[in-house]
Amino acid sequence: MLNRRNWMVGAVALPAAAQAQTAGKPKNIVISSANGLTCCDIAMSWIRSGKDTLDAVVAGVNVNELDPNDNSVGYGGLPNEEGVVELDACVMHGPTRRAGSVASIRGIKTPSKIAKLVMEETDHVMLAGEGALRFAKAMGFTEENLLTEKSRLAFLVWKRTLKDQNGHSNWSDGVDAPPGKSPKALLRLFPNVDEETLAWAHEMAVRPPTGTINCLALNEKGEMSGCTTTSGLAWKLPGRVGDSPIIGAGLYVDQEVGAAGSTGRGEENIRTAGAHTIVENMRHGMSPAEAVMDALKRVSRNYDHDLKRLDKFDINFYALRKDGAFAGGSLWSGQMRGTGFVSRQFAVNDGTGNSRLMDCAYLHERRRP
Repeated sequence: MLNRRNWMVGAVALPAAAQAQTAGKPKNIVISSANGLTCCDIAMSWIRSGKDTLDAVVAGVNVNELDPNDNSVGYGGLPNEEGVVELDACVMHGPTRRAGSVASIRGIKTPSKIAKLVMEETDHVMLAGEGALRFAKAMGFTEENLLTEKSRLAFLVWKRTLKDQNGHSNWSDGVDAPPGKSPKALLRLFPNVDEETLAWAHEMAVRPPTGTINCLALNEKGEMSGCTTTSGLAWKLPGRVGDSPIIGAGLYVDQEVGAAGSTGRGEENIRTAGAHTIVENMRHGMSPAEAVMDALKRVSRNYDHDLKRLDKFDINFYALRKDGAFAGGSLWSGQMRGTGFVSRQFAVNDGTGNSRLMDCAYLHERRRP
C-alpha cells in the first residue's frame, strides 16, 4: 500500500513536469543507506574540500568496509555457507561516464577501491572471483582473513540451525553425548562470549541482515558519482552474486539526469534493473520519489502483489537528481529486529551540518505485532 504521507524528498512537492522545468542550480548533497551516517559526513567533507565526487563516496563507504561491526559490508561481513566472506562492489563516475566493478572477491577489505581501480587501470568493467583477487594483489593490496570472531560465531550458530527431518544437526552435540550432560558447543568454543552476543548471533542466524551500503553524491559543479559495496547475502552459495556489483541494478549514474542505488534482496533488483529504471524514470520527468516508487511497484508486480510472498524479503532504493532533489524508498515500512520494530530510513547530508536520517517512502505497510 503506497503511503504518501511518509514520502520524504529533498524538493518541493511539485508535479513531475514542473519539477523538471524548474530544476535549480546543483548543490552539494550526499545520500546513502541508513548505515551511512558517518559515510555521508566523510564524503561531504571531501566534496567541500574540492575532491572528486567518486573519491568522496569511496572514502565514505570505506568506513563501513573497514568496520568489523557492520556485518553486511566488508571486513566482518557474514560469510557464505562455507564460512568464507565474499564481497561485491561497483562504482560509477558521472563526469567520465566510466564504471568499475568486482564480484565474489575474497580477502580484500575494501572492494570499492578495487572496483575503482578496475575502472581506472583496465579496459574492463567487471572482474570476478580469483581474477579480481589477483588483480587486487597486483595493485599492491594484501590478502587478509575477513572473518571476525563475531561473524564466525554467527556462522557456527547458523550451522546449528541446519537440521534434518528428525531434528538432527551435524553441528550439534553428538548422539553419543551423555544424557543430560551434553555441553553446549558454542559455550565450549567461545567460553568468554556473553549472553547478549550469543543472542545477537542467533538473530543473525535466523534473520540475517541484507544490509549493504549505497552512497550517491552531487557537487555544486553538477558532478555526480556513486558506489555500492556489500558482503552479500549471508550463508549464500559460494559464488552467488547479487545486484551490488551490477551496473544498472545496484548502481547507476548519469549526471545529466541523476543517480540511483539499492540495498536489500539483490535478486529482485537484478530482475528489474532497479537503479537504471529509476534514472530513466527521472529522465522522463518523474520526481525522485515517483521514480523510486515505480521501481518498487515493479518488484511487487513480479510477485503478483502477493503480500505473503513479498513479506519474505525487503528491498530499498535511493535516488538523487541532478539538481539535488532526492528520495529513499522501501518495499515495506519496516521490519522486526529483535524485540522491536525498525522503520526504514536513509542517510542525508546537505552540507549544512551532520548527516541525518530520514524516513523512506514505502509501498506496503508491515503490521507491527
